[in-house]
Amino acid sequence: MAAESRFTLCASQSRNPSGIVARMSNKVTLSSAVLLLVVVFVAPLRAADPDGIVVLQTDFGLKDQAVAAMRGVIRTVDQGLAVDDLTHEIPSYNIWEAAYRLNAVIDYWPARTVFVSVVDPGVGTSRKSVVARLKNGETIVTPDNGTLTLVAERVGVAAVREIDERRHRLPGSEGSYTFHGRDVYAYVGALLASGKLKFDDVGPLQNGVVSITYEKARHDSDHIYGGIPVLDPQYGNVWTNVPASFLDALNIHPGDSVSLTVTEGGAARVSLTARYVHTFGDVPVGEPLVYANSVGMLAAAINQRDFAATYHVASGPTWRIEVTRAKAGSP
Repeated sequence: MAAESRFTLCASQSRNPSGIVARMSNKVTLSSAVLLLVVVFVAPLRAADPDGIVVLQTDFGLKDQAVAAMRGVIRTVDQGLAVDDLTHEIPSYNIWEAAYRLNAVIDYWPARTVFVSVVDPGVGTSRKSVVARLKNGETIVTPDNGTLTLVAERVGVAAVREIDERRHRLPGSEGSYTFHGRDVYAYVGALLASGKLKFDDVGPLQNGVVSITYEKARHDSDHIYGGIPVLDPQYGNVWTNVPASFLDALNIHPGDSVSLTVTEGGAARVSLTARYVHTFGDVPVGEPLVYANSVGMLAAAINQRDFAATYHVASGPTWRIEVTRAKAGSP
């Protein structure tokens, strides 16, 4: 019976080739359906790819609606923009730390990124609002109050323009003087990231940017000098601007002991001896250490303790550090 059924089916198909055509038609219809599904579901995903990237940094914190308002302005300009955060926990009014944090992350973002940095104790005054185009192609929207100090030195500024706030600000915000983060910087940043505003149309070109004076890293044959730009806020480690490679000039290697002196405004705050090691666990819990941090700079810590709180150390342009090889017999 099975053989007869197969014969009958083949015979039927040979007499009626339309059956084959029908099956081919069904296959074509199925292929078309699959293609349609791809168009319907995949194409919108590609269309949703961000047109540009805006990264926000402020000293606003997240206790109120300020950051959400900035995000809302950006999305209103262009819903396709990606909006990310550098940090909103810069200590209040601390322009120097804003400069450091910005400089520390800028290498890790695509060239098209627009950074909006708002630590602005002079909001509403005569200080300038600017857009800086860096030599690496990235863009920073910020008050010109020193925030650009470190990126200008290390990366370089190709051009900087003052924002013409009469033309480029959130519509309806003309009577607002104390929230330029929302009304000017987020709005202009979104326009730039979306391509709706060209850099050349931002406003007049400026000659240079405002810079903050600070202790730059240097060394001689016996000493290393540098500054303390920031603390590690979570753990209290003290981060310097001294490249770890400077230790080579003093012939200091992992396992060696170093003498460390911290001063503020010329006054000594702490002086101690610690081992230079790879990581925290290389010394017992509670012991101080010197190590190369995640950005390749020297840092001081206490294993599983807070160095800054223990020794009452802070950070900023007036804080300095000196490192030498420890003398034999130093504790």
